[in-house]
Amino acid sequence: MEDYKKEFIQFMVDSNVLKFGDFTLKSGRKSPFFMNAGAYVTGAQLSRLGEYYAKAIHDNYGLDFDVLFGPAYKGIPLAVATAMAISRLYGKEIRYCSNRKEIKDHGDAGILLGSPIQDNDRVVIIEDVTTSGKSMDETVPIIRAQGNVQIKGLMVSLNRMERGKGEKSALEEIQETYGFPAAAIVTMKEVVDCLHGREYNGKTLIDRQMKEAIDKYYEQYGVK
Repeated sequence: MEDYKKEFIQFMVDSNVLKFGDFTLKSGRKSPFFMNAGAYVTGAQLSRLGEYYAKAIHDNYGLDFDVLFGPAYKGIPLAVATAMAISRLYGKEIRYCSNRKEIKDHGDAGILLGSPIQDNDRVVIIEDVTTSGKSMDETVPIIRAQGNVQIKGLMVSLNRMERGKGEKSALEEIQETYGFPAAAIVTMKEVVDCLHGREYNGKTLIDRQMKEAIDKYYEQYGVK
């Protein structure tokens, strides 16, 4: 596992973004772990988060693209922070774009904010986490409605490695449905491998009992 992935897992824990316990997800699934990107709230956290995304995008898609698209609302700060990090780390200027939930009819009108998307733009979509892939049903049509656009891929922070709408993972379903790759900074398997049985900040986050709960969860919802 690359060093930045190990650092990112610890960063999620330190930022109170990745938690272990008993949670009910938006999908209704009962999960022993939960990730909330809304807990990244400080300038230092967002700066580091952008760098992890930038490194993962560089590793998976390279930097030969024009626009980072962050779906409203959580994707907006992710796109901004990552565009800044790409400039800082790699000296590459990437434009950021996001959508509005409500179309604005005055001033800077329209459904988009940030940079407009133009014909022949190459776009990378950035999100926090995708459990079912439903968000792409709204995001992809918005991007493709802007013109002759190539979507190079989707980057999320955590691949939960569970089924989406069918029997395949949400990221696999996105790739099959929309024809572009989907990747994550880290997978849940990498999280478990990094934390299981190891003490971190005086506490074992994934002990035997928690590992059993995670295994049971994946028996029910994991990708076969």
